[in-house]
Amino acid sequence: MIKQTKPKRDPVVHFEMPYENKKRLIRFYSEAFGWQMQDLGDEMGQYVTAATTEIDENRMIQRPGVINGGFYPKTRDGPLCPSVVIAVENLTDAMQKVTTAGGMLVGPPMEIPGIGRYVSFTDSEGNRVGLLQPKPM
Repeated sequence: MIKQTKPKRDPVVHFEMPYENKKRLIRFYSEAFGWQMQDLGDEMGQYVTAATTEIDENRMIQRPGVINGGFYPKTRDGPLCPSVVIAVENLTDAMQKVTTAGGMLVGPPMEIPGIGRYVSFTDSEGNRVGLLQPKPM
């Protein structure tokens, strides 16, 4: 009997959305949903993380099946809609698969300190999506 293996699936691990007013954003999601918001400041491009569930000392989720997210400043040239981040084992291979399938990379990969390597792309429909090769834990 031949054992069939299921194809590997890369999971959605993070969401991102733009904001106009950081203080208003933090207050809204803290009050409306109880999310733990963290302003990462100038060093991280005014990014604000959103812990939607319990996290450990490394800010990693404790409950399988849920994701955390983040917010970035809204700009004239930036994406104006929510997006998701997909975790991959090898960023270089995933970037090749994206472009072969008809997607377009948005800039070069970058290192997110303590998190891993990241790059954005647009899919075949023009949606902005992120790829993340997490650092080994």
